[in-house]
Amino acid sequence: MSRVLLISDPHFGTERPAVAAALTALAQATRPDLLVLAGDITQRARHGQFAAARAFIDGLGIAARVLLPGNHDLPLLDLWTRWRAPYSRYAAAFGADLEPVHDDARLLVIGVNTTRAARHKDGEVSAAQIERVAARLAAARPGQLRLVVTHQPLLAIRASDEANLLHGHRAAARAWARAGADLLLGGHIHLPYLRPHEEAHQTAGRRMWVVQAGTAVSRRVREGVPNSVWLLRWGGADAPAGLCIAERHDHDDAAGGFRRVERHVLAIDSAPVEAHASALALTRD
Repeated sequence: MSRVLLISDPHFGTERPAVAAALTALAQATRPDLLVLAGDITQRARHGQFAAARAFIDGLGIAARVLLPGNHDLPLLDLWTRWRAPYSRYAAAFGADLEPVHDDARLLVIGVNTTRAARHKDGEVSAAQIERVAARLAAARPGQLRLVVTHQPLLAIRASDEANLLHGHRAAARAWARAGADLLLGGHIHLPYLRPHEEAHQTAGRRMWVVQAGTAVSRRVREGVPNSVWLLRWGGADAPAGLCIAERHDHDDAAGGFRRVERHVLAIDSAPVEAHASALALTRD
């Protein structure tokens, strides 16, 4: 089995220490194989915030990582650095690779840097990025779960969030669905949800799921939504062939820890067709 811990928007500089400790405990209890962090690691891209974030991430004990910058990880007020070396502080903490890829026997996870120094908070995906990701997806090995990670979302469930959608999201979703993407992972709006991407299903004729993470440890929670993360399971006894298990864990302030609040059983269209009947049955149960 492969376990993926998806977190986003920890916004170090606004972190809640008790929640950070609880997330570390969750990671130690579930022992994920891969950490995916979908951006906004810091609040204001300050050196001390990056150092605190790096210490926290190291403390999770997850060796394999796909980390992306978010719009908050570029200096906002230091205009010289923002224009001349916008990722220098991020790179000092996490390395210069802004579009990391994790590729093993079970998982293909492709990171896409959607931040732009010329944009304040909006994200953008270029035609070249769309094409490059699609080519990598199309070359995936049989049996791999194929995930694409961006900071800004490719699907909104509230009208108020449509302005936060990734610029180029429609072209990206269509191309990546045709190329075989199974899950699109993101953050940015501090609202956790899981939905099928219906437009991609209609245009590509296959299912693709959107998994949006809330803010992992920041006090900047949205509309009363707790701090939240996702645990994804693929393969093994807990996730039969062709099924991905997605579990949402929210922080319970009263109990002082994270607890599972949602469990989704997702049929994956890159799996053999005969797996889908059992997927639907499990979902109804």
